[in-house]
Amino acid sequence: MAKAAIPEPKPRAAPRMPVKNVRPFLEALAAHWPDAKTELVYADVYTLLVAVVLSAQATDAAVNRATGPLFKIADTPAKMAALGVEGLGRSIKSIGLWQAKARNVIALSEKLIAEHGGEVPHDREALEALPGVGRKTANVVLNVAFGEPTIAVDTHLFRLGNRTGLAPGKTPRAVEDLLLQRIPADMLMHAHHWLILHGRYICKARLPECWRCNAAPWCAFRPKSPPPAETRPSPKVRGRITTVTIEEG
Repeated sequence: MAKAAIPEPKPRAAPRMPVKNVRPFLEALAAHWPDAKTELVYADVYTLLVAVVLSAQATDAAVNRATGPLFKIADTPAKMAALGVEGLGRSIKSIGLWQAKARNVIALSEKLIAEHGGEVPHDREALEALPGVGRKTANVVLNVAFGEPTIAVDTHLFRLGNRTGLAPGKTPRAVEDLLLQRIPADMLMHAHHWLILHGRYICKARLPECWRCNAAPWCAFRPKSPPPAETRPSPKVRGRITTVTIEEG
């Protein structure tokens, strides 16, 4: 049985980031993640959709381990529907909430066949009408597959919007709406990926690693987290302060 997801602490909202800091903050993230893209492995729009549905409350790595073998036998709505809920369930038991996800993926596959000729629609309303597909999933598909400048607010973006002051909000939709207002138009296409990778690997839920964040000068979070004790200079060594090199993890 998959372990229950540990809830993140409620993000502490910082003062709103000054508008003059928004672009340099995002430019710093872009410099750190120049090739930012989804870490889900997919082959086309349909397999992307399935992978995103399966990724709810699960890591991309866990989803990729399951979908690697799965997509070899079921990479179209027809093949997936033929597996049935039980057949699909056997392939995704390692993913959290797999029973509900199996039902949703089979149902959305059947709906794609019945109402969309087996194709994933390029339309928000139609996407959100599919079983298991909410606004966040639709935004990912619209951005990654169809090249639309959408912002998919997951747990990482919700945390960063509040913690950094980039887009404070009490709900994911409030954070999304403010991000769309504040992020420069020429940066919207990739901003979601810069932010999600930053939240996943540097601005982490329980301890933001401010000491190795190149966007820290423009971030409103205070106080900045210091480096771990083992990486700090010792007070004195033979009468002088020592220097320490902190390597990127």
